[in-house]
Amino acid sequence: MTPTSHTGRAMRAPLALSAALLVAASICIPSTAFAAGDDLSANGGAQRNDGDKTALLRDSIVDGPAKNVILLIGDGMGDSEITIARNYEYGAAGELPGIDALPLTGQYTTYSLYRDGENKGKPDAVPDSAATGSAWATGTKTFDNAISVDIDGNPQDTLIEIAKANGLKTGNVSTSEIQDATPAVQAAHVDARSCYGPDSPSCGDDALAAGGLGSISEQLIDTRADVTLGGGSTSFGQTAKAGQWNGQTLFAQAEDRGYQLVDDGAALAAVATADQSQPVLGLFTPGNFPTRFAPSVATVGGADLPAVTCEPNPDRLATDLSLASLTTKAIDLLDTGDKGFFLQVEGASIDKQDHAANACGQIGETIDLDEAVQAALAFAEADGETLVIVTADHAHTSQIVDSTPPTSLSTALTTADGTTMKVSYGTAALGGSQQHTGSQLRIAGYGPGAAQVVGLTDQTDNFFTMANALTLERDTDVFSAGATATLTPTTVQPGGDLVLDAAGFGGDRQIDAVVQGEAEGLGSHDLIDGATRYEFSGPAEEGAHVVTLTGRQSGKVVEVPFTVAADAPATPSPSPTPPPAAPAPDGGAGGDSGSAGSGASVLGSTGAVVAPVLTVGALLLAAGAYLFARQRRRQHTA
Repeated sequence: MTPTSHTGRAMRAPLALSAALLVAASICIPSTAFAAGDDLSANGGAQRNDGDKTALLRDSIVDGPAKNVILLIGDGMGDSEITIARNYEYGAAGELPGIDALPLTGQYTTYSLYRDGENKGKPDAVPDSAATGSAWATGTKTFDNAISVDIDGNPQDTLIEIAKANGLKTGNVSTSEIQDATPAVQAAHVDARSCYGPDSPSCGDDALAAGGLGSISEQLIDTRADVTLGGGSTSFGQTAKAGQWNGQTLFAQAEDRGYQLVDDGAALAAVATADQSQPVLGLFTPGNFPTRFAPSVATVGGADLPAVTCEPNPDRLATDLSLASLTTKAIDLLDTGDKGFFLQVEGASIDKQDHAANACGQIGETIDLDEAVQAALAFAEADGETLVIVTADHAHTSQIVDSTPPTSLSTALTTADGTTMKVSYGTAALGGSQQHTGSQLRIAGYGPGAAQVVGLTDQTDNFFTMANALTLERDTDVFSAGATATLTPTTVQPGGDLVLDAAGFGGDRQIDAVVQGEAEGLGSHDLIDGATRYEFSGPAEEGAHVVTLTGRQSGKVVEVPFTVAADAPATPSPSPTPPPAAPAPDGGAGGDSGSAGSGASVLGSTGAVVAPVLTVGALLLAAGAYLFARQRRRQHTA
């Protein structure tokens, strides 16, 4: 996709400005329920409309394409959860400055599908976060527990994967463990959402050791979003059980493959660039982020107790790691003025605290998401080419009730109006996990293409709304159709040094290489902008040989012939110029990271700068460095 021209941007400017005014009008609201002197009991006293909005609504319908898309998800944020948070923080007549500000709204259905049995392929009325996230990430309905595979277990391309192949930058932000269902649907393909890391017994045949794509954490490294921020560092401390990094931690693997690893706000603030050469992986907690508010307690009859006010959680992360701050940082890193970006942001613990019947917990998390929405809208208003969508994955249990329920859990809260709001949790007993519900959900949009959310749609429509707004080519194999490879030299002495440059594999994220007849493959590399370099030693056997490159995602095969001959001219040592990609873990094919005698080191492959040989007299030093690199390569692949 090419960036929108200045002319196209100018033509859209008046429409974008009108839409921005509509959003701004919604944002400029009092922080309490109503201003002093207002009388909600008067005729029209509770009216939300301020004059005729027809013209503003017309102008809010902005034609695509969009250059950027920001998708914000409130996990478990049904209409009830939105209303509870609004009532508590701003009063019944107030507005959430972000969530309620988007001018175009609709509703969408969220059902999942049965995986097997007599109901295979039929609707399952109450979904989980894995199935719902897979629906908007891939456009394919699936079964509960599934991460971006269809009901038969076949991987489905995700928006992040498709956007990357189209040349866009990508980001994935969550307040949960980054392996949790919602962030995972953009980065992995597994049958069981609990397949967090190499130690997870639920991985089954998805495990790398079983020939699968690996755990969610391992696939997340492979997917290589430019920016990944959240919790879940525990799983990255686990060690790989197979592949190139067998026996090493996932943190060590990510670092070897060029990731910038950060674990606190100061380190994140210091990051100035995030791209395919140096993607950012920020994991700030072992598990999920602590909530904004300390827990409240719901009990049977609890709503008859004195109403409470939510208290700050002393364990909450610093404001530089709030969801709004992470959203702003991700946008700053992704907005580089090139082809645009796709960013998914999740407020994860609305759902988790609803499960725990913790009203204050879910309210605080909804407010956190609302602040992130405000950050996204501020960027979109200034940019004029960004589609912002705010929605949820599934509905949940909490309900505002009039009187204390006799058997279910409940709690009473003092709202911004100074009145009592009773909240009930009726799908599990004390100590149990409250259930999801199957109702349709609000979806709201702002910017180019946002009109597609209006009316009743399905969750899978959201995938097509975003993909079409970005004019993405969804057949990513076409980006590898013209792949090429060049081998230097094409005739080499037995065991001589060879350099293989591959390019044009835009539809792939990793590539595998093998010399026919050799017991060990050359291993796998990450592709950066569709390109990589292999440096290796030729076979000892004289005669004709072929090196075969295979794009792991597209299956594109490129073969390069070469000859091994004793009378071939002697070849110099490989150039110390670093290749454009880091080696990637073995996906079940190939084996070692390089054939015996390979001159490419892991350090070199991740972009380290090596000083060139300046004089002929330095050849001995270069030879020593070459041998050291070979040894280091063997250590990494042992």
